[in-house]
Amino acid sequence: MDFSSDPIGYAIWDFKTNGSSENIVVQSDMCDDDLLQPSYLCRSFDEMPEIEKFALLNVEGKTLDVGAGSGCHAQYLIDKGHEVMAIDSSRNAIELLKSQQINALCTEFENYSADQFDTVLLLMNGLGLAKRLSNLDQFLLKLKSLIKPNGKIICDSSDISYLFKEEDGGMWMDLNAEYFGEMKFNMVYKDVESGWFDWIYVDPNTLKEHCEKVRLSCEIIFEGENDHYLAELKHL
Repeated sequence: MDFSSDPIGYAIWDFKTNGSSENIVVQSDMCDDDLLQPSYLCRSFDEMPEIEKFALLNVEGKTLDVGAGSGCHAQYLIDKGHEVMAIDSSRNAIELLKSQQINALCTEFENYSADQFDTVLLLMNGLGLAKRLSNLDQFLLKLKSLIKPNGKIICDSSDISYLFKEEDGGMWMDLNAEYFGEMKFNMVYKDVESGWFDWIYVDPNTLKEHCEKVRLSCEIIFEGENDHYLAELKHL
């Protein structure tokens, strides 16, 4: 398998094939390096945080799993009788999903087109796939095009404004930044790097404002730790 520029796929493959427990290093332009365990990417339903369990229990019908990764969410839904299509940009993760008889496709989300779904699911701060605030409206319109008239989008993000709060209660902001939730990341697993990429964390009020612009309703249906929240979007 070719693992170049695919550290996440490499880590998932290495864990499932060799039982490797070596961490993925998550580098950021705003925070100290963090570590991500491959075992967490391959977690069972019982090992998932409550916000993910709540999301999966609220899925209905034919489902598109965006950013499927190891397939832990897709597999749970399949076991519960849902028809699932899994997509991810990691070619190695997708090959593993196919080997597990999961209907999967390697593609960037913005390039994906298909029939409409009852539920579109984006977890693990899935709204980050919009990359930048300037892309959010177009991203939401793409999501909207993929759900049936009575369908829904279940997605999560985090309000990271707490990172900018000062001791006096004010907020430090980079005036050169378009939006405080925009970050850049680089993933490293062993000798493989993803390269730096854009990611966005969208606070609930900003998400609601942009949903209104594209004629989507937005309901916050779960609030987790560290200002992590789950939203349900529907056609207006």
